[in-house]
Amino acid sequence: MKNKISAVLLCFGKGLRFNNSTPKQFINLNNKPIALYSFETLNLIDEIFEIIVVVEKEYEHFFKSKKILKFVLGGDRRQDSVFNALKALDQTSEYVLIHDSARPFADVESINKVVLEAKEHKAATLGCKAIDLIKRVDNINFNIESLNRNELYAIQTPQVIEKNLLIESYNYVYKNNLTILDDTGAVELLNHKVKIVEGKRENFKITTPFDLKVAQAII
Repeated sequence: MKNKISAVLLCFGKGLRFNNSTPKQFINLNNKPIALYSFETLNLIDEIFEIIVVVEKEYEHFFKSKKILKFVLGGDRRQDSVFNALKALDQTSEYVLIHDSARPFADVESINKVVLEAKEHKAATLGCKAIDLIKRVDNINFNIESLNRNELYAIQTPQVIEKNLLIESYNYVYKNNLTILDDTGAVELLNHKVKIVEGKRENFKITTPFDLKVAQAII
């Protein structure tokens, strides 16, 4: 059964680790701004009926869509940007898909998989099993323990959450003045389990100039 999904594409922020005057999501990758790769992919998902782009006004002209298209400004933190987008959701929306535009290689197959799991579990995210051994360290970088990588996932986006659950979770975050690192973190605060869906390693986040080189190699 098809559901009405609102997509939130996060294109706000300067990307300070990239050392470039242009925000990293609008740097060209093969003659196209990075943000447009995932934006165009979201436009291919039938159940997505509106896309809310969190972006500064000077970059709005990049985005054209046959779906309902809305623009909102971001905030100081990622969670503030998402919270602003939630206020713009269509009332008929049933699920919210949130994606970081700096991940240009999210594909239709993976997105459909995480949407399907969200319908069953109310909250789902893409992720990849950890490959490297992960150690927990103290504040001067001496290891405390080695973690079992079979229990560890590197979390990606899109993350898809039932709308009412997501709004309730974010209201809880702001009522209690909390900081979260991703949207599933808000859901976890309400003791709601999140289904992790195996994603693809190509769906990495471009954060540094080296990452851009990797993306260019993939293209």
